[in-house]
Amino acid sequence: MVKSKVWILKKMFEGNAKASDFELEEEDVSDNLKDGEFLIEALHWSVDPYMRSVDTGLLVPRNCMPGEQLSKVIASKNSSHPVGNVVRAFVGWRSHTLITNVQLQGIGQMPEMGDLPLSLALGILGMTGMTAYFGLLEICQPKESETVLVNGAAGATGYIVGQIAKIKGCKVVGCAGTDAKCKWLKELGFDEVFNYKKVDLSEALKAAAPDGFDCFFDNIGGEFTATALKHMKQYGRVALCGHISTYSDQEPPKGEYPFYNMLSKQLKIQAFNVMQFMSRWAEGEKVMAEWIKEGKIKYRESITKGFQNMPSAFIGLFDGANTGKAIVSA
Repeated sequence: MVKSKVWILKKMFEGNAKASDFELEEEDVSDNLKDGEFLIEALHWSVDPYMRSVDTGLLVPRNCMPGEQLSKVIASKNSSHPVGNVVRAFVGWRSHTLITNVQLQGIGQMPEMGDLPLSLALGILGMTGMTAYFGLLEICQPKESETVLVNGAAGATGYIVGQIAKIKGCKVVGCAGTDAKCKWLKELGFDEVFNYKKVDLSEALKAAAPDGFDCFFDNIGGEFTATALKHMKQYGRVALCGHISTYSDQEPPKGEYPFYNMLSKQLKIQAFNVMQFMSRWAEGEKVMAEWIKEGKIKYRESITKGFQNMPSAFIGLFDGANTGKAIVSA
């Protein structure tokens, strides 16, 4: 028998997530394996804003918090997953997990990592990287010399979106919540950046792109989105990726409805979930890895040490504590 540490959702979130919303427990995990089963031990865990959203249906009080991890196989009766193999597993905030035949659907293929850090399989070579890759290239379809707006641009997805847009020959405008993050975005090659906490948003958007934006990759939602739509060009394209600004709201967001701007400018606006591109992940991962090796894409991770710090790392996402992908490592 193996002892697994498990972070459970003590009660449903009310407003902002708090440390008291989580509880650390221990579970007994059998190491008496049946044919086809294997036991994994987590190396890295991902924390992502979607884990806060009730829309996913993944949040259940007294259940393990949902999420993806990178794990090493420590015991196995499965020839496809021998001892020492590393897997991506959507099994939640757990230290040890018995993977049965029923749970195999939660095990994902690892990308070709070469000599890159394993943790990148949870970020730029994982879900957030593929969100940027397919969301920008398939939904927005940017063309050379067009102007692309990215909000939440120093987050796990936004900074990758901006770099891909530069590879495609676009002018890229990004915003972030600190001057340090804005400085980093300029170092990555963003053409225009601004600290959204220090400006009038509409004026900043107008100054950055007087003729408007061809593409808008939206990670924030809410009031920012309503304002940004006014600054789109005719026939602009918008990828609705996330709405982190409203995840903690207990009431439906109130404010200006942007439908007139959508209609008058004949905008193409599409919400998407990266899982719709799951069958093409290997394609995206291969291209992304090549861009990293060629120096066209740079990456950054905000790594928190220790499984006991999962809640604080997660809560920090909503305070802008991370730059790049947030990871918790054992």
